Amino acid sequence: MPSNVAPAPGTGTSSAAGAEAVVPAEAVTPLIRGIAVLRRLTDADGVSSLSGLERSTGLARSTVDRITATLARRGYVRLDGRDAVLAPRLMELGNAYLAALRLPRLLDAHADALADELDESVSLAVGDQDGIRFIHQATRRRAMSLSFRIGDLLPAERTAPGPLFATEWGDREWARWHERRAADPEDRGFPAVPARSRPIEYGEDDRNDEKDRIGAHRTNRANRTNGKDLTVAQDPTVGKDPTVDRDLTVGKSLAADRPEEEPGAGRSARRLPTLGDDFEQRTAEAREAGWALDDQLIEPGLVALSMPVREAGRIACVVSVVSHTSRHTAADLRDTLLPRLREAVAAMERGLREAQHAESATPTPRATAAPSGLAVWTGASKQELGREFIESLARGLTVITAFGEGRAELNLTEVAQATGLARATARRALITLEHLGYVTAHDRVFRLTPRVLGLGFPPLSRTSLAEIAAPHLTELSQRLHDSVSLAVLTGDEIQYTGRVSTSRVMSVHITIGTRLPAYPTALGRVMLADLPEPPLTELLPLTPRTITDPARLTAVLDRVREEGYALVDEELEVGLRSVAVPVRERGGRVVAAVNVAMHSSRRTPEECVAEVLPELRAAVGRIEEDLWVAGRFRRVPRT
Repeated sequence: MPSNVAPAPGTGTSSAAGAEAVVPAEAVTPLIRGIAVLRRLTDADGVSSLSGLERSTGLARSTVDRITATLARRGYVRLDGRDAVLAPRLMELGNAYLAALRLPRLLDAHADALADELDESVSLAVGDQDGIRFIHQATRRRAMSLSFRIGDLLPAERTAPGPLFATEWGDREWARWHERRAADPEDRGFPAVPARSRPIEYGEDDRNDEKDRIGAHRTNRANRTNGKDLTVAQDPTVGKDPTVDRDLTVGKSLAADRPEEEPGAGRSARRLPTLGDDFEQRTAEAREAGWALDDQLIEPGLVALSMPVREAGRIACVVSVVSHTSRHTAADLRDTLLPRLREAVAAMERGLREAQHAESATPTPRATAAPSGLAVWTGASKQELGREFIESLARGLTVITAFGEGRAELNLTEVAQATGLARATARRALITLEHLGYVTAHDRVFRLTPRVLGLGFPPLSRTSLAEIAAPHLTELSQRLHDSVSLAVLTGDEIQYTGRVSTSRVMSVHITIGTRLPAYPTALGRVMLADLPEPPLTELLPLTPRTITDPARLTAVLDRVREEGYALVDEELEVGLRSVAVPVRERGGRVVAAVNVAMHSSRRTPEECVAEVLPELRAAVGRIEEDLWVAGRFRRVPRT
């Protein structure tokens, strides 16, 4: 990539002119190139070969190698042979934005409760220039379920939240939108959505449904004109602005601008303009109604109803209920769920006001992050990797992590203090990040933008605990030359969710998904020990050494809880010895366990404690560090 040309600042939201913007003289070129690599990896769903990165970024292979080596040293990518793989630690960049935003902490529980009540997917989104970006997803697990992820960017005109955000746009924002539409006519800059070329189509069923809706609207309008007072049950327009007499599921005025069709025309006889061409009309309707619909604008079958959540008179975010046409039509979604959505939005806005009141009532000094020890770390990294380590890239990315809860707005001095960087170094990094669209500056105060979520968060936001643990299990197995497993507790059984086996003639062979009773296993005991009342029924003797007395097993679990590990010697199977350590989430609750299993001839119990346990604890510590980063603003699936 030429050093005087900026990469597209963010997927899909840059104008044609912006893509050719000249890089400021004080910008940090290695930081620009490093972010370009992270964006390409994100677009590739988290995995790309190094040669693929070379082609997609236009950078020299040696530059790609140095960038990925630096990112790997930072823990943001993992080098797996010839591939670079995004690592969960990268999510700390997006976490910095979400923490500074406050909205996930204050509103996620409301969205989750609404999803549980309605049994539909619910999302929260913020505006990102002329797009919308998700900050929370409460997704229902079905055969037909929503695949959008936290951090995904969608074109505003093809969503329900988009028209609501556009009600606050000015001339500059509309000009940017028109430029982007002209420069990217197929929405190729938005990998999360299908291409825009699919036209809006009407078939016989569509026309019949539309006639019914038109008839209902005309009847209600006539009744209002004649002074009739319809009851709630009779009036299908209750719950929406009665002055809006338009079909918002399509975004066009009823029966307006629709050419006559020839008799017997089929489904494809009439084709309206491509998706999103009616965005300005939909925005006007959303401004009047206070809500908006997406009737299959993204892809066939997907419908959504959205309302804005306001704070201090401005739209803070938009909450959407998302469904499939097999469950709701767009009109049905509106008529059925709009009243409940209004209640949920009112509760969210009340929560924001209460939080603002609490913060105002007990003012606290601006929080600053503890010095990151960056100088020591970069010095050690430079000494270890030599010229393969790009210090300016590592420093620039660290500037993003200076922001967070209580640190939504920072000036240059505060950024320098939080990172331990010199003011001049911090300033150049901020100039670069502002140029790329990851921070904004106003009155010498800097804020992160939603675009930060585009740095790896979408593919990583669906990472499961098993996926987080996998590379650490592999490393531990290679270090000890023994089988290593990850398991979760399901009732009174353990279920294996991760596994790395050795290639010995005599080794432990268990497949992922296997279930075993918890009480005679090391994995089970470290998880049972975390329960207030562990299930200790049906303790069958599997070997002569299996503990079957409930009182004795309770005493063993007490010791496991105190010591933080379990060692089981030939209680599940003769000749099998294993030691296990629990895996804890951010709050301290045990969510899984990792063990090292071997034949009893390989090590004595004492050698297991002295040689294996320290390595096992270190590996679990690394798993927990990744889990805590990945699970800060989302629920990490255990399997």
